[in-house]
Amino acid sequence: MNKKKAGQIYKILIKTYPEVTTALLHKNPLQLLVATVLSAQCTDARVNMVVKDLFEKYKTPGDYARSVKSELENEIRSTGFYRNKAKNIRAAAEKIIKDYNGKVPDNMEDLITLPGVARKTANIVLFHSFGKNEGVAVDTHVKRLSGRLGLTANSDPVKIEKDLMGLFDKSRWGKLSNLLIAHGRAVCYARKPVCDECRLNGLCPSAGKV
Repeated sequence: MNKKKAGQIYKILIKTYPEVTTALLHKNPLQLLVATVLSAQCTDARVNMVVKDLFEKYKTPGDYARSVKSELENEIRSTGFYRNKAKNIRAAAEKIIKDYNGKVPDNMEDLITLPGVARKTANIVLFHSFGKNEGVAVDTHVKRLSGRLGLTANSDPVKIEKDLMGLFDKSRWGKLSNLLIAHGRAVCYARKPVCDECRLNGLCPSAGKV
């Protein structure tokens, strides 16, 4: 895959999904951080159901840090892996208070020091809360479509991200993830993609072969 072809793919996707953004409900960086942590191995729709009540109760890092572990676990139980998620959310809140003056960091280096936060979560928070393109958030949709479209030959998220960053201009990194997710949900399904209806059909090496 070369940059010219990658650029053509981007142009088609942005024309198809011009208003796309993250599906996770949030009003500030802390809410987005928590929602993204909860989204691991869970649908955005389920997370959004959970955070409606969660964000009414917990409004600051201090609220999470002082939370009763068993209560928080029960409140996020339906998102799966709730014990580990609750542990990370509480620990991240404590670190935000202790090391970052109670504010969610606005840079990659600091964000990935927070418990439960790796590059995917950091990229999402940086782009949607601070308007920064530091990388490409690689979730299951992005991983699947990147492979099918020939944008990468790798299966490791870190290597996939590196390949995508090399193919697309930095100004497009944050939006690229949203576009691939949108296309994965609308057309390029995991089990049976609708290749006949796909606008990327002519550029996709996997068209009609999956």
